[in-house]
Amino acid sequence: MQDKVSPSPVKPDGNPPPPRTRRFIGWQKFRDATGSYVAVALGSIVGGVARYLVSVAFLSEFGGGFPWGTLFVNVTGSFIIGFYATLTGPDGRLFVGPRQRQFVMVGICGGYTTFSAFSLETLRLVQSGDIRAASLNLSISVVGWITAVWLGHAMAARLNRL
Repeated sequence: MQDKVSPSPVKPDGNPPPPRTRRFIGWQKFRDATGSYVAVALGSIVGGVARYLVSVAFLSEFGGGFPWGTLFVNVTGSFIIGFYATLTGPDGRLFVGPRQRQFVMVGICGGYTTFSAFSLETLRLVQSGDIRAASLNLSISVVGWITAVWLGHAMAARLNRL
């Protein structure tokens, strides 16, 4: 019995086809991007659940008068992102890949609180000596957050009355 060997593909002119590097490069980019999305999504789940658990714990312990849970997650999230960014940055003592940084900084901290990213960006402005930009970022952000929550509340209240 003779083994059948399939012939290599040959173009009509007798030359082999060019290598398919485009498909591989496209697939590699897709796979890398998908891995990043998955890392951020999984980190967001962890951060979101942690925020919920902390909020429930603070609400049951202190009641609903002052948002202690939110204050706690904003402060601790800022600490975590600042600590991790510095520890794993170019001059840090811990080397991690970009996907792990995305998992922790974008995923976990972003799911836990978006305040952490704001804090880190403002700190970097201060560290670079751009106090004016840091102050402007702080002022616009606080006014923007209050205005946005007020506008959202007002629009929903109006819809509720219809």
